[in-house]
Amino acid sequence: MSKLCLGTVQFGMKYGINNQSGQPSEEACFDMLDIALEKGINVLDTARAYGTAEIVIGNYLEYRHCHHKVEIISKLRPNIIDKDETDVYSVVRRELEDSLKRLHVSCLKGYLFHTPEYVYNRKNVEALFRLKDEGLVQNIGVSIYNMEEGFEAIRRNMDYVQLPYSILDQRGMQSDFISQAKKAGMTVFTRSAFLQGLFMMDLDKIPGYLNHAKPYLSYFRDLIDQHKRGSIELLLQFIKGTVDADYLVFGVDDEKQLLEDIRAFREDKLIEESVLNQIKNYYCQVDESIIFPSLWSNGKRAE
Repeated sequence: MSKLCLGTVQFGMKYGINNQSGQPSEEACFDMLDIALEKGINVLDTARAYGTAEIVIGNYLEYRHCHHKVEIISKLRPNIIDKDETDVYSVVRRELEDSLKRLHVSCLKGYLFHTPEYVYNRKNVEALFRLKDEGLVQNIGVSIYNMEEGFEAIRRNMDYVQLPYSILDQRGMQSDFISQAKKAGMTVFTRSAFLQGLFMMDLDKIPGYLNHAKPYLSYFRDLIDQHKRGSIELLLQFIKGTVDADYLVFGVDDEKQLLEDIRAFREDKLIEESVLNQIKNYYCQVDESIIFPSLWSNGKRAE
């Protein structure tokens, strides 16, 4: 069974199309991290691109003296390697060392390319392997948007892969990528279960550039009513019921969301196979302009 991994983009910046409260205070972040650890969630996903998130986590580890309780995955700053860069290793090492300082740790559990295209460049990949050999990171990988990038990560013998997967975005299952990544020994993280909170938005508040998503969201609400499930429960239980991922990365704005997500994920009542098939069939091919926030008119690619 997959485990929960707490995503921390909201800790460092205002994030999410349905975010009503903005960036939480450091004190609020500390409280959420306390709850996560208390509930058995000890893997954190962050990135240099997530504003001040690494700093907040580092301050938390220092203040709570709990470095030994937390495993951290971070990501290389996007687009940091120039196309004609000759010393890629030095660039990547500098960036990793900066993250280590911000986080107040000497080694990361995982370090990923945040620019997925980097996985195609041999020098880029070799730089990560070298940092792994030097003991600065235990596992290396890539955060992908397209499954082709993931298959390349398999060919490169990388350890970790993070991919979007949700009711609206089933490409990881349809392409058999997740299954093949697992067979290759990779640790698989799914993300974007809530698609920045789009699933929870009132339909009349959906921005015009996402009007074409409304039929999918309306159908989702019909499923909730028909099967007497909460929206968060249905979104998370669908992932648990359809793919064999190691971790499900989720982000929250406040303590209430955190507790609700944990409860919904750990709900024992599984979704019936007929319902899973109903969802698979209806959402089998959703346009990229909906499932890729980077294609939204004001979307941010950091996820």
